[in-house]
Amino acid sequence: MFKIQTLNKISGEGLSLLPRDDYEIASEMMNPDAILLRSADMHSMEIPASVKAVARAGAGTNNIPIQSMTEKGVVVFNTPGANANAVKELVILALLMSSRPVVAANEWVKGLAGKGDEIPELAEKGKSQFVGPELNGKTLGVIGLGAIGVMVANTAVGLGMEVIGYDPYISIDSAWSLSRAVLKAESLDSLLAKSDYITIHVPQTNDTKGLINAEKLRIMKKNVRVINLARGGLVVNKDMLDALDSGKVASFVSDFVDEDLLKNDKVICLPHLGASTPEAEKNCARMAVEQLRSFLEQGNIVNSVNFPKCKIDDPIPAGGTRLCIANRNIPNMVGQITTVLAAEKMNISAMVNQNRADIAYNIIDVETPATDEVITNLKSIEGVVSVRAIKG
Repeated sequence: MFKIQTLNKISGEGLSLLPRDDYEIASEMMNPDAILLRSADMHSMEIPASVKAVARAGAGTNNIPIQSMTEKGVVVFNTPGANANAVKELVILALLMSSRPVVAANEWVKGLAGKGDEIPELAEKGKSQFVGPELNGKTLGVIGLGAIGVMVANTAVGLGMEVIGYDPYISIDSAWSLSRAVLKAESLDSLLAKSDYITIHVPQTNDTKGLINAEKLRIMKKNVRVINLARGGLVVNKDMLDALDSGKVASFVSDFVDEDLLKNDKVICLPHLGASTPEAEKNCARMAVEQLRSFLEQGNIVNSVNFPKCKIDDPIPAGGTRLCIANRNIPNMVGQITTVLAAEKMNISAMVNQNRADIAYNIIDVETPATDEVITNLKSIEGVVSVRAIKG
């Protein structure tokens, strides 16, 4: 029986994938095997030693203490792409709202209430104050070509926009999915200088925090329109407000509310609506649960933010054991691990070893049961972080 602690309300479509005979699910429990969450902040939590994995039903993991989880051998999963369509649709809406001041126009029209038969004429006379440019033929710069960025870029091409993208770390899957009409920017500065509209789709890291600042804003075209539905810290708000006041930036759409942003009429703030669709919540929950279940039951790792991708598709040998071993990524770890198994005359039927930065992960199938002594000997190897045995 696996014990799953939920820190947020998780879609029932995801939780239904956990067989009730094999899983206990609760928001409060002792010694959980895994934690399932959305936006709950784990930084101040005391994580039980029993936790083997954390799965976030969403892409961002700023609410999870990744470094400390890695040091403890806890695998952290996210769900890239599960909410991509929801965010893409909101980005397209943001593009339109940044061009055509429909929000302000709607508020102005509401002010005509009570004027009766005069309303149509007053509306016709006042509409000139809400003129805005069309998207067709304009240049959109997409910073970050992951699942969301690719979908935004491809949709913008369909809207008649000239699209340029920048992502020095683009994956093979994203490259395959990207429209041939999307042009490659040789540098971030090149994209900024050419774009009429700019949308940001990168994670917030030490390298990307404050990505859009005074220096980058100076490179942009006059009357550029900027959209940030990724992470609030990617844009230096003070610098953005200065650029709005100077007329450098015509409009800024942010999915992250800030007191100073709310005071500026050229800013459209949304309450973090990017993934706020029932479809996205279901997709994220299902993906998180599927990844968590595959890890707990089979030892496989897919879409982890701190561990390498590592999986064996074949089932665990009947009567055997699947050993899942995390270790520091240092020389001779595999040799020491296999030496322990050889000393016990345990035959290895399958083995995969992958590494990511300072951590490595091994899946080893042996044809016989692993005794407590074997597990203890493996754990005693200097550099081994965690050992888990899954019976076949």
